This record gives sequence, C-alpha cells and structure tokens, in this order.
Amino acid sequence: MIDHHSIFLLVSALISVIGLIVLIVVVKLNPVITLMVTAIGLAVVAGMPLSAVIHSFETGLGSILGHIAIIVALGTMLGKMMAESGAADQIAYTLIRFFGEENIPWAMVLIGLIIGLPVFFEVGFVLLIPILFTVARRSGKSLILLGLPMVAALSVVHGLVPPHPAAILAVTIYKADMGRTIFYALIVGIPCAIIAGPLYARLIAPHVQLAAENPMADELVGHTEGRNLPGFWLSVLTILLPVILMLTGSWADSIAAKGTTLNEALRLVGNDDMALLIGALISFVTLGRMRGFSRDTILRFSNECLAPTAVITLLVGAGGGFGRVLQDSGVSNAIIVVAMHSHVPLLLLAWLLAAMLRLATGSATVAMATAASIVAPIALHSPGVHPELLAIATGAGALIFSHVNDGGFWLVKEYFNMTVGQTMKTWSVCETIISVVALGLTAILWRIV
Repeated sequence: MIDHHSIFLLVSALISVIGLIVLIVVVKLNPVITLMVTAIGLAVVAGMPLSAVIHSFETGLGSILGHIAIIVALGTMLGKMMAESGAADQIAYTLIRFFGEENIPWAMVLIGLIIGLPVFFEVGFVLLIPILFTVARRSGKSLILLGLPMVAALSVVHGLVPPHPAAILAVTIYKADMGRTIFYALIVGIPCAIIAGPLYARLIAPHVQLAAENPMADELVGHTEGRNLPGFWLSVLTILLPVILMLTGSWADSIAAKGTTLNEALRLVGNDDMALLIGALISFVTLGRMRGFSRDTILRFSNECLAPTAVITLLVGAGGGFGRVLQDSGVSNAIIVVAMHSHVPLLLLAWLLAAMLRLATGSATVAMATAASIVAPIALHSPGVHPELLAIATGAGALIFSHVNDGGFWLVKEYFNMTVGQTMKTWSVCETIISVVALGLTAILWRIV
C-alpha cells in the first residue's frame, strides 16, 4: 500500500513545478531566483533539515555546472571560430545545395543522428548550434523548423541508441546484447526522430513566433560575405575532431589493454572536456591562423563569445539545483514506491519508472540508471523477457517531457531565445513524442521478436 507521505511528496513536487512556471511566465520573476526560491520552498515543505536545504541546491548546481560550464564555453569558442572563419557558412551552403532548401529539416535530423551518437546531448548541441543558426539565416527558414529536427535526433541517440554513453548504462545493467540493442534501437529511434523532428516541427513552427533578435545567433553567425570560405572538408573535420576523439576514447579498451599508458591516454583525449579543448585549440589554427587571423583577433573572438553564455550556464546550473532538491527531499523515492505498487507489465514498468524519475530529477541519465537498477532484478526472474527491449523502453521513459528542472530545457530555451511557454510547446512536446512513440514501437517489437 502506498503511504500518505509519498503521496504528499508527489503532490508537493507537482505544486512546486506549477508554481515555478507561474512565477516565471506570469509574475516575470528572474528564472534563476525562481528556481532557487521554489527549490527552498519545496525542501522546507518536504521536511528536509534546514541545514541541508541550501547545501542540496548548491550540490546540484555545482555538479551540473562542473559538466556543463566547460562544455558550453569550449563549444562556444569552437562555434565562434566556425562562424568568423566562414566554416559554418561553408557547411550550411553545402547542405542547402545537396539537400535542397525544402529538405533542410531532414538534413538536420541526419546530422544530429551522426554527431550525437558518441556524445552527450549538451556536447552535440553546442557543436551543431552554429551550423543551425547559419543554415536558418541563409535559408530564411524558421529556427524552430530546422532546430527541432536537430535536437530530436540528438535526444533519440542520447536515450535509445548505443554506443551513446547513456544508452550503454541501461544495456549494461540489463545485461542485454549490444548488437541486438543497437539494431532494435535504430528500428525504434529513426521513426521517433522523424515524427518528433521534421513532422512535428512543420506542425508547430507556424504557431511559434520567435523574437527578431537572438544574441547567441548574432554571436555565432559570421559576417563572411565577399570572402573566400575555408574548404568543406577542413570545416567538417574541424567540427568532427572532438567527436572522433570521443569515439576513440570509448574504444580505448579495444585498442589497448586496461591500465596501459596508451589506454589511459586514449581515455583522457576521449573525455568530453578534453576532446572539446583539443577541438577548440585546433580550430584556432585551422580556422584562425590559417585563415589569416592574428593572435589578438583569435583572443578577442574567444573572449567576446563567452559573455552571452553566462546566463545560460547559470540557468542550467539552477535547474540542476532544483532537480537535486527533488531527489534529496524524497520525491524520487516516493516515485519508486508508487511505481512498484502499480501492478503493470514489465516493459511498461521500466518506461513508467524512468519517466517519473525523469520528471522528478530532470536528468535522463539518472532516470535510466535508477530505473534499470530497479527493474533488472525483476527481469532476471521473469520468463520471456527481452533485455534489449527493456533497455530501449527505459531510455524512452527517461526522455519524457523535459521541463524546468532539466539543464537541456534551459539550454534549448536560451539558445533559441524562446519563452518558457514556447520551449514547452516545442522542445518539451518533442521529447514527449519521442518517449511515447518509442514505447509504442518497442511494445510492438516485444510481441514480434
């Protein structure tokens, strides 16, 4: 039987999220302040020790910023070099010529699937955002029409498709076969990316009017008219270098034995932060010095592009702080209690548990790992279980309705220069479409295989 305290915590969490949205959208209170005030209020109501309230928020904020701040900074520097050198323009022009202007949304899906496979969502996002801005301006198409397919693809590979690090977590916990999981994930993931990306973008884009000015777009779109652009392959290799390094790091154990110097070196250069650092430094040469920019000019580029990212990183961190309070206040445990008492089929339980944890914590990775850890022991003692499909269902649940406690929500909102309401109508609904469609397709596969 579900205890009253668990119900109280869930209701309190729901009220806090609704209150947070009202304060930002209606009262127009600063989002960072709102996230902090709401988190503190929830912690007090939930009965957390007063001495632990601020520490909990700071811990969540710090853990998120420790990962996100350097990624946003280095990714923005690389993006700035792509913009100022004309590399983003070169890639944009090539995409437009090859796919045709009407098919650009499909091109953005393809790029998102390829770039996003080895990297976390935030890394793929900051790598691709200068290309998105440039393609949107050069083609004259809506940022929503082109951007939603890109983020949908990045999200699909984040949650569903190994060898993405988040998806591998679920595969490992369920002891699923990697090859079969990849095969099934592609069968499920590609239709999800298409439906939530180009198709939903075409439906929602006419109803979302973005502000004429976008500070991040102004920063990451170069002024290259009348100048010779860098070569296409040089431009592509520069942006792909961090991705290649991360892939190499993930294959370190296959290339060299664990514990050897080579293995450790490959893991080091394959780390997200290190790969982006190397990519940014290389871009200073390939897109900077080789394009005739002086050291002073490159320094100015790398300094001035950081100013617009300050608000973004702080908002992402504050969202992480709010998510941590939701965890420490007992909301996550209450969700587990409710889910375990809901006598539902195993596949639906994995999806439901991951979805509820995602809504509470804001982190797809945390939701996947936690849900898989709970469901895996049950699956081991259940007949006719397909661990590969359980892994995919768990990943699908962990993608549902990104909202104000998710760093990705604020990343998309700020870079696209949208309101909270617009971000929910586009990004949050896009995530929900992926989650629900993926569950439906996985359920069909469960009956077939």
